Amino acid sequence: MSGAATRALGMAKRLFRNKGALAGFAFIATVTLLAAFAGFLPFDPLAQNIVESLEGPSAAHWFGTDELGRDIMVRVVYGARTSLLTAAGAVAIAAAIGIPMGLVAGFFGGWRDAVLMRLVDVLLALPGILFAMALIAVIGRSQMAALVAVGVHGIPGFARITRAQVLSLRKRDFVTAVEALGASSTYSMFRTVLPNSWSPILVQVVVLSSVAILLEAALAFLGVGIPPPTPSWGEMLRTGKSYLYEAPYYAVLPGLVLTLTILSLDTIGRALSVVLEDRQMIGGDTKLERVP
Repeated sequence: MSGAATRALGMAKRLFRNKGALAGFAFIATVTLLAAFAGFLPFDPLAQNIVESLEGPSAAHWFGTDELGRDIMVRVVYGARTSLLTAAGAVAIAAAIGIPMGLVAGFFGGWRDAVLMRLVDVLLALPGILFAMALIAVIGRSQMAALVAVGVHGIPGFARITRAQVLSLRKRDFVTAVEALGASSTYSMFRTVLPNSWSPILVQVVVLSSVAILLEAALAFLGVGIPPPTPSWGEMLRTGKSYLYEAPYYAVLPGLVLTLTILSLDTIGRALSVVLEDRQMIGGDTKLERVP
């Protein structure tokens, strides 16, 4: 087994000693598997049966039915697919733009740092939910629009974290040694500095995933997110609040799954942060690469 694999295995063991993180992983894994295999469920999330509208939980419909007779459990499972895909896409967009911004700003400094960080400050000054609503108003309601809106909102977090890491590593001996051996700036950034900055970036991925799921649900709850009839946890909460007294399960059950998902990701992020901090205190895996 390679050294990197051994270190990864050791980190995983320390992470899973945290019972909260273990429970969070189990819940997220369950939700992910259900979302991935949602197509095998015996119900169509869009199938309507007015005769069975607003029926309570039963053997046929574990979470009951909504005002159109659609199975709530099936819609919750398909809503998980919507939320997880939106979160994954948003994190990919935020990381793809934010990490290079922070890397360039921290590595070169000067006017590049000033320009890029002022752009980040502008994004930070915009309230996330209002910015997302404005962007969706321009490009229209769709899952792609929600994905882009949430992704743009997450750019500053990746940029600032990456910049902070690069600033702390820029003058380290191993970076200076690589440059002394003739490495280019691109090589130093992407092959030396960035691989040693991944720890807080990994935590940010988990944190932004929970924020993205919550923001997507909030947009749907406000009526500007993914348009119906596409299943969405936020949309089910928005519709279910109108039937809160006669059918409380309609809003409570999707809300419970949403809450547990965000809580699980938050718990995993906190535990991962502690594990990575302990690893850095013990000693990282920085190594001097041979420059070709």
